[in-house]
Amino acid sequence: MSMIEFHHVEKYYGNFHALTDINLTIAAGETVVLIGPSGSGKSTLIRTINGLESIQQGQLIVNGQDLAEKRTDINRIRKNVGMVFQHFNLYANKTVLENIMLAPRLVLHRDEAENHRTALAMLDRVGLADQAVKRPAQLSGGQKQRIAIARSLAMHPKCLLFDEPTSALDPEMIDDVLNVMKGIARDSSMTMLVVTHEMGFAREVANRVVFMADGKILEDDPKETFFDGQPTNERARQFLSKILTH
Repeated sequence: MSMIEFHHVEKYYGNFHALTDINLTIAAGETVVLIGPSGSGKSTLIRTINGLESIQQGQLIVNGQDLAEKRTDINRIRKNVGMVFQHFNLYANKTVLENIMLAPRLVLHRDEAENHRTALAMLDRVGLADQAVKRPAQLSGGQKQRIAIARSLAMHPKCLLFDEPTSALDPEMIDDVLNVMKGIARDSSMTMLVVTHEMGFAREVANRVVFMADGKILEDDPKETFFDGQPTNERARQFLSKILTH
């Protein structure tokens, strides 16, 4: 069963062609890593999936709903599609626990006692059960990103999108975040689409690696083919040789 389907999707910013003829299908429960040089369209692609960016042409189906159809309720899509951003987006005036409980309360109208239990369980899942009453300013960048992941998990989404979740972190904080993401991929049936430059994560967790450049998908391979074989696209081979030697 497909969770996400792109069919000949086109995206423009004015005259700039950001996404060109995107065709991509991600199965339910699959973990796909999206890589490529800066400006290749990775973040734009991932942001179209929950309607943060609109498309101009083509068809984008998420959890059976066509985002190009005007009658589609985008808020219904977002209930099932969580997103973890590069810069956390936590509310500074709320505690960690309040940040996690807010969306389930407002969007799902979850019972308050159940909401509280779920939030604590998600905090425990990301290894931060002892940080519940702190404010975001009291946390490290890595802790903030794990809180952001817990916040998304609290909605019990069917799909999680990660837009370069470790790129704003100090190197010593990256592993804690990646380990949480590995645990989600390993222990759940959740669909994950991850924009990242962390090749170790991709090697260990991904089912497939998708390479983008200049707004186009140039390679879409099982991880074994991409890393241990040879990508068929020359641009992908050059990118891979550079990133694996750094």
